Amino acid sequence: MTTPLPAKAGRRCHNMLNPLHSAHYFSPEFAKEMGALGLDSWSPAYFAGRSAAMGAVGPGTVAATYYNFKYELIAAHVPAIWESASPEDVLAGRLRAVDANLRRLLGDAVEGPEMAEAARLALTAAEACTRHARPLYAAHADLPVPDAPHLAFWHAATLLREFRGDGHIAALLSAGLDPLEALVSHTATGKGFTPKWALETRGWSRAEWDAAVVRLEGRGLLDDQGELTEAGVQLRKGLEEATDRMDAAPYAHLGAAGVERLTELAGGFVMTALGAGAFPADLIGKG
Repeated sequence: MTTPLPAKAGRRCHNMLNPLHSAHYFSPEFAKEMGALGLDSWSPAYFAGRSAAMGAVGPGTVAATYYNFKYELIAAHVPAIWESASPEDVLAGRLRAVDANLRRLLGDAVEGPEMAEAARLALTAAEACTRHARPLYAAHADLPVPDAPHLAFWHAATLLREFRGDGHIAALLSAGLDPLEALVSHTATGKGFTPKWALETRGWSRAEWDAAVVRLEGRGLLDDQGELTEAGVQLRKGLEEATDRMDAAPYAHLGAAGVERLTELAGGFVMTALGAGAFPADLIGKG
């Protein structure tokens, strides 16, 4: 008999895997590799690194799959990024950056038995992900699994992260939140990017941000202090629950014991990575 998963077990596991997927975007190793390809600032490097699995796509595809970035920021760099570097070169450089970044953050743990175990568990979970209506997941699922355990683990974490992210966009659309409203309301939870980081990396102006705040206030989702109202709290809660439902398959496939163990292993890696300065100190919070 299969043991049912505890409530939010999949979400808790995702919350440990996602930082290990995304740390490289903020790393000097990634900046170095992308800089060597002519992508010498954060935006073009990020757009290339995350979208290269889809091929030399245009700005519309990137805007559709990333959701909360301003189209004009994307179009300022895409498709010009592909004139500097092919998707294949970007993918190879990204993998080199991830290798160096994880070795710096985790030290000897990248060669340890726990990493090999985590890779097996995460890859097993990813077996239950499906491609339909999941463009970023589907593109990454077509890439080969790296041989080294720490890179196989990162690859699996990427699959699981993008699978959940694709589902989350569907939930945002269903809730009637436009890209900037989604960003502002997430920041108001205290669990998203600070306004500083959101504005710097997503391309929106302060005036556009303030206009989104007004729209959310008009819907009764934010109060006049920019805090979530009870309706706003319930909306954000419902978004996560809807995302959980669309993200259930990989964790149900892995099973309760496997999910618990993967969460434990990934949590240990995350704590080590955070202690090594994996992310900017002012990245998360209300700012």
